[in-house]
Amino acid sequence: MPTGGTMIARDLRTSMMAFGQVLRAAGLPVTVTELIDAVRALEVVDLMDRQEVFLALRACLVARHEEMPIFERCFDRFWKFRAADGQGLDGLLPAAPSAPPADEDRQGAAPGQPPAALALEGWEEENAEAGEPLEVPGLSDQELLMEQDFSSFPAEELDEVARLTALIARRLARRVSRRRRPTRRRGVLDFRRTMRANMMKGEIIELRRRERRRRKLRLVLLCDVSGSMDLYSRFLMQFLYALQNVFGKVETFTFATRLTRVTELLKSASYRVALRRLTDVRGFSGGTRIGESLQEFNRNWSHLVDRHTIVVLLSDGWDTGEPDLLAHELLTIKRRAARLIWLNPLLGNPSYEPLTRGMAVALPLIDHFAAAHNLASLRDLASHLVLR
Repeated sequence: MPTGGTMIARDLRTSMMAFGQVLRAAGLPVTVTELIDAVRALEVVDLMDRQEVFLALRACLVARHEEMPIFERCFDRFWKFRAADGQGLDGLLPAAPSAPPADEDRQGAAPGQPPAALALEGWEEENAEAGEPLEVPGLSDQELLMEQDFSSFPAEELDEVARLTALIARRLARRVSRRRRPTRRRGVLDFRRTMRANMMKGEIIELRRRERRRRKLRLVLLCDVSGSMDLYSRFLMQFLYALQNVFGKVETFTFATRLTRVTELLKSASYRVALRRLTDVRGFSGGTRIGESLQEFNRNWSHLVDRHTIVVLLSDGWDTGEPDLLAHELLTIKRRAARLIWLNPLLGNPSYEPLTRGMAVALPLIDHFAAAHNLASLRDLASHLVLR
């Protein structure tokens, strides 16, 4: 039968993996290696002392100053401390699925309950994988928002949509290459290369390290704001605003019958301020000339596109211009860019078929064609924002 220490160690691992899932869902890119380090840290601190546990986990799981508020919120929400004088820790107990309010959590433990415990708020154990899951917080109401079509959102939910949109954008920005390259000084320990380097030396005297290989990535975003996109353009511009403010290199344009660069207009403290500034942009809710707009982009802004650039075009494909012109300008972009992605809100409708003249000539020229009708479809964009 396992000893008490073994049971506590096992429960620590289980709880820490679940906590890691919460942190990643909130936007912190914690890895399994960091979670293992956190378990080891908890084994040498006083689990009865909330501050010691907090500082130990923060040291292992937080890498940047701006991540601290997120970590603190997740820590307060996930871990519940219940202690009584004179008795030790029996283990880690999962809480009931419906967690009590914060004030009730601080009351004394019920008779017969272990007097000191770290309780979970009903989170299930995650699969311990090295990759970063892309889910946003798994609460049912938020998941419903993730799947809801933009065209059906009530006005009272717009602030929550804005918050989730910003979260998705931050997660996209954090998706750097999982491959690592050798490095002399910084980086995590490369166990395999270290063992090979010291195999004939009898003891480990030379450490080998590796670091993430960050790829230089530029985004060029072209958003259709014509009349046929009215039901979606506000939400898509919200998404573009979030991308503009978290990615290092982003250029954003709107188009209807003409092209407008809005990069600087989106660099505002809040989306509402940016939205007011966008009211000065001509062409909203007008006709659509995709080919002519792309021709203007290629004529004046082609220097923004190179082999490190992913071009994302958001449009329903309803083009009143010449299809041959659209095909020619798309081909010009495709030859210069690393990838050409077309996001179409109408693709979220199961009965939709890309039969318009614009979509018919565009499909053979784009690298990825996907929906953009809800938050979940924007979240799924992550796996395609990579340089091949």
